[in-house]
Amino acid sequence: MTVLPVTALAPRTLILDHLAARRGERELFAGLDLRLAPGEAAELRGPNGVGKTTLLLIAAGIVRPAAGTTRLEGGDPEGRPETDIGYLGHRPAIKPRLTVAENLTFWAKLGGAPPAAVLPALETVGLAPIAWLDAGNLSAGQTRRLALARLLVGERPVWLLDEPTAALDAAGEALVARLIDAHLDAGGLALIATHHDLGLTHKLKTIRLGQPAVAA
Repeated sequence: MTVLPVTALAPRTLILDHLAARRGERELFAGLDLRLAPGEAAELRGPNGVGKTTLLLIAAGIVRPAAGTTRLEGGDPEGRPETDIGYLGHRPAIKPRLTVAENLTFWAKLGGAPPAAVLPALETVGLAPIAWLDAGNLSAGQTRRLALARLLVGERPVWLLDEPTAALDAAGEALVARLIDAHLDAGGLALIATHHDLGLTHKLKTIRLGQPAVAA
């Protein structure tokens, strides 16, 4: 399996300052602080429903917090912060009637990556042999691998990952660990919601939701 070369990413620092979130009348979390510098990662832990996905959406700028602020340091103050963010959610965000390669080509163009980036990314996630196949025919694990390939063609320094190993077998889980480690080695940062030990070589900060929100 091809592994994409590690190229230096633009240095960014993600700062979550005294964040709070609510769902209806229920408070999910409050007073949450976190700072992630280049090469750092944090995992979000806790049972379903405590706000892990909500926190990722707030960090991505998709959902507004009930209180507190989020910001990225190091980029163009006049630019759009979301161009630095690669978000991987529960939904795969693929077009089933497009081929595997066509789906990834679309995302590459959207992120400003050259078409030449598509095949190496598919090789890295193990989908190059079926690049011609309609994405609607992929298994759940293959669909997840295609979603992971979107991160590789984007070259965005901030990864926000929601259960990145979902639907993957042991080989897929090992792939996720290698991709995240390589991203951190390149100076990227990652905030990851997960129920499982990811097996990274890098040390993770941990935020446990559903109890006092303290990063360790």
